[in-house]
Amino acid sequence: MADADDVRRLALALPEVVEIDSDGFDFRVGNKGFVWSYPERVPGKPRRIRTDVAVLFVGDEAEKQALLLGEPALFFTTPGYDGLPLVMLRLPEVSVDRLEELITDAWRMRAPEDVAG
Repeated sequence: MADADDVRRLALALPEVVEIDSDGFDFRVGNKGFVWSYPERVPGKPRRIRTDVAVLFVGDEAEKQALLLGEPALFFTTPGYDGLPLVMLRLPEVSVDRLEELITDAWRMRAPEDVAG
């Protein structure tokens, strides 16, 4: 079981990561977001920042679909994210080891080549 503190610790351990001031968490590398807290939007209600759900950059639609179909207990999406290489991750359902792998992969895909190596 992981939480927002694990996201913060793991993201900040990666090279050249910057945390953007937000109501939840929001991490960038090379000015590109790779993991942030889910801004849940429910019609007729104000946006709510969910720190129990992380939005992760996954690179492309194929990877997104593989995660959504392969592990529906962990990953989900909403119509607002259609066509975007992003998935939502239920933090209470994921192990810290798996979270580290997912955050590192997202960082690697967004980091400048000279940083990601």
